[in-house]
Amino acid sequence: MEIETAHQYKISPWVVMLAFVILVGPFALSFHMHYPDEMYYTDAAVKMLQNGDYLTTYLGSGELRFKKPIATYWTVLVGFKIFGVTPFASRFFFLIAGALTVGLTYATAKILTQNEKVAGLSGLIIASNPVLILSATRSIPDILLVMTMTASALGFAALIRYGDAIPKKYLWILYLSLALAFEVKGLPAAALGGIGLIYLLVNPWKKISFNTIFHIPSISAAVFVALFWFVAMWKIHGPTYLDSFLHDQVGTRVASRYLLIIQNGFLAFFILILIFLPWVLFGWKKVKSSVLETRKEAPTFFWFAILWGLAILGMGAMTSKFYERYLLPVAPVLAILIAWILMNANFEQRTRGLKIGSWFFLILNTIILLFSLWLNSNLGAPLWIYAQLAVGGIFLLYLGQLTLNNTKLPKAISYGFMLLFFMISTGTFQISLPDQGQQVKAFTAREKISPEEQIGFLGNLHTSSKIRIGLGTDFQMIDLPRYGFRSEIKNYDWLIIEDRYLDSIDASGFQKKVASLNWASRAIPDLLLQAGSEEFNQILEEKGQKYYWLERRVE
Repeated sequence: MEIETAHQYKISPWVVMLAFVILVGPFALSFHMHYPDEMYYTDAAVKMLQNGDYLTTYLGSGELRFKKPIATYWTVLVGFKIFGVTPFASRFFFLIAGALTVGLTYATAKILTQNEKVAGLSGLIIASNPVLILSATRSIPDILLVMTMTASALGFAALIRYGDAIPKKYLWILYLSLALAFEVKGLPAAALGGIGLIYLLVNPWKKISFNTIFHIPSISAAVFVALFWFVAMWKIHGPTYLDSFLHDQVGTRVASRYLLIIQNGFLAFFILILIFLPWVLFGWKKVKSSVLETRKEAPTFFWFAILWGLAILGMGAMTSKFYERYLLPVAPVLAILIAWILMNANFEQRTRGLKIGSWFFLILNTIILLFSLWLNSNLGAPLWIYAQLAVGGIFLLYLGQLTLNNTKLPKAISYGFMLLFFMISTGTFQISLPDQGQQVKAFTAREKISPEEQIGFLGNLHTSSKIRIGLGTDFQMIDLPRYGFRSEIKNYDWLIIEDRYLDSIDASGFQKKVASLNWASRAIPDLLLQAGSEEFNQILEEKGQKYYWLERRVE
């Protein structure tokens, strides 16, 4: 029985990483959903390609922006350089960062425990973490931060395991990862890294000597990597850039009201538990004994994980506005701790609970598959959507077989959760795609518009970023201010305007054409009810969201 159980948890991290890319990829690599903050990084990357300055970051309005370090901008830029300016390119390396985080979690657990069961379960838990998955589908810093912090956790794990006899390669991994994390997000990475190093110097179970931790070659390289962009900005733009950076890092993010701090703290703690469902439920009956056993087996790591967890809760509590993604940097370390506790609780013997969890995701995926099949059949879809549905069905059959046979139930749960995003993308294909950027791109090609003039944009700014990606580097598009745009319009012969702003300007001097028509969120219920009917196109025309192309008339 022990051999059979061990086999169930002996997974290949490469297979789980590949499954992550395959199952999350369709949702990530097109704009099925678009997170507003993505515009800061994609707009700046397009501007970098247009002006050849790969250090300075700009908003879509042309204003300078120094609130975040350079690493996220460069990640988008590399995607654009390799694949061209497309939604796929803007998110590709963020999806890969999510998969690498899964692999790094496995590797960290393996070093800490020398136990493939704990390592395998750790990988499955983090692969099915909803915040990790959603962050891997967006071109924002959070997934890069968790990847680099997890790489640093690999170095911390080696220090915990080997002590002063640590191979030097792990110190290089530790410090360079922290440096890259600093170039991703700034002070939060430095805070977590500093807390971890101080803990290892003073913990009573396995103290690490200062001489071991103070490894001059790796620290020197890390300082260069961490501060390179900041020094460059100082030389190019002077100290004013630093005011903007510190204002974002400290000024606008730190709450000063005690009630807000307490409220954010409780919210962060609740969400931290929520993002590890259903895993935290499986060992609930033996939670006290299994926690005590884990603490006894590995006190240094146990309290390291607790300390990092409390640190991230504290940082979340101190923000003026809390987001669940703020918890992500320590999620892999906590996933390892949860996996270790679950193994000590013999949770694999709770087959009833595991089967309920697996069946829940199987049923939910089946409902989404049937809904997507109905929607695409009524509205029409390309062949590849039906191929994706077929692949999803094959996955469902495989996971159903595992569940019925009581085999690899944790794998069935983890894959079932990831499969949700694979299946959802077949339904949101009709609602979200083609996005406004791809529609405007098709419009300019259809109308044979050459990029001779600057374009003024008036509308939702995260839609602007999608349109800027669609237009690519040939067109220069400038976001007009939300207030005072009327005085700016006279400077442009071409305008792209959201329908709700059209009545706010005098458009009599322009020729007007619809460049983009999409499902408006308020119209989704009506459009779904009329899917496949003769009234569908009429409702879409009347209630859909439109972006107009305006071209000044030649007098």
